[in-house]
Amino acid sequence: MMAKEVDSRVAVAPRGRGLRVLLSLVLLLAAGSAGWAWLALNWSYADGERAGVLQKFSHKGWICKTDEGELAMYIVAGVAPQIWDFTVRDPGLIAQMNSLVGRRVQLHYTEHRGLPSSCFGDTRYFVDKITLAPDGAAAN
Repeated sequence: MMAKEVDSRVAVAPRGRGLRVLLSLVLLLAAGSAGWAWLALNWSYADGERAGVLQKFSHKGWICKTDEGELAMYIVAGVAPQIWDFTVRDPGLIAQMNSLVGRRVQLHYTEHRGLPSSCFGDTRYFVDKITLAPDGAAAN
């Protein structure tokens, strides 16, 4: 029986190279996700104003607690209002919102599409300013 010769031309991958490639891919994916979240939060798709009665404001969530509200926009008296859901991230604004529930307000918001998770808010509309509407009347 003849002894088999080992071909010295066959390259053997250095030990641990596959682990380094996998780790690099995981880090690249994490950095890409963080970059996407930063971009989605700092670049607004749209901004505008909405007015109505601040119907509800709450702090909710199982793991990621967010501050969410509802604005009832009445078009014509006697017709059911259109409900608009929004998120608030500013702690100073949250205190203002709690004190104005049931009052007619005007909200300034920015729209952020493509957020990677609901930990930033349940909606894509982020309110950044609230003013009491000129009539300031309580809801009927």
